[in-house]
Amino acid sequence: MDRRAIKFDWNRARAFLVTAEEGSLSAAARALDMTQPTVGRQISALEKELGVSLFERTNSGLVLTQSGTDLMAQVKVMGNAASTLSLLASGRAETLEGSVCISATEIISAFILPPIIEKLRKQWPKIEIEIIASNDTSDLSRREADIAIRNYRPTQQELIAKRIQKVKGHLYASKSYVQNMEQRKSPQDLKESVFLGIDRSNSIISYLKKFGFDLSSNNFPIIVANHLVQWEMVKYGAGIGFMMESIGDAEPLVERVLPSFPAFEKETWLVSHRELKTSRKLRVIFDYLACELSN
Repeated sequence: MDRRAIKFDWNRARAFLVTAEEGSLSAAARALDMTQPTVGRQISALEKELGVSLFERTNSGLVLTQSGTDLMAQVKVMGNAASTLSLLASGRAETLEGSVCISATEIISAFILPPIIEKLRKQWPKIEIEIIASNDTSDLSRREADIAIRNYRPTQQELIAKRIQKVKGHLYASKSYVQNMEQRKSPQDLKESVFLGIDRSNSIISYLKKFGFDLSSNNFPIIVANHLVQWEMVKYGAGIGFMMESIGDAEPLVERVLPSFPAFEKETWLVSHRELKTSRKLRVIFDYLACELSN
């Protein structure tokens, strides 16, 4: 390797990465604790250095160009490596101890967190972890949890939030259930299908209506507030339910109800209270979770 030929500036790459993740220069500036013009200059310098345009400016904000999308994949790997290096440099297990409470949905707690927590405990065995597995929102300002993993962007100004990734989801049903369906091509084919709801409100009906589904409360004869129980019912043929793509596609008992229908997307956010800025323990665990969840 010719190290003299490497002139890539990580600060410029980081400015590009955070801007792409946050969606705007102003949001990236806040996340990086910089001024907006400084972030803009770093991105412009990176574009000049690479000889490509990374963003298109539209009425709805910044949109990655194809060159930007290609670069994003590589820079994200660099970002994860930088986070890991930072964690290692900040100290190992013998200097990090105490309890950390993490709030996450039932599905994330059951399917996503176990291997992450197992690795975390190996690296920092003196850290005690408490998991609040609930679809209810923990009040971080009242210290009901130290760190929360959420499927929406928090609105409270006193919270610190980092967007991790966009999670794809689909409608799933058991293989025996879909075998009895005549058509599975469009939302209109599901007008007479059985869906599993989480409550008696019309929130799911309203949400699906945006995507062309014509459903009513009659389509939701089964209400299960617990998503883990609901998923078990989906697996064994009770009806149709939502699940994350990575979990649903890996389950042999189910399949996508509408195979050609685009995925439903939700953002995943990692959130903490202001103590994150002064607590080394929380900062290390927060950065570790951000790194693991973005992989």
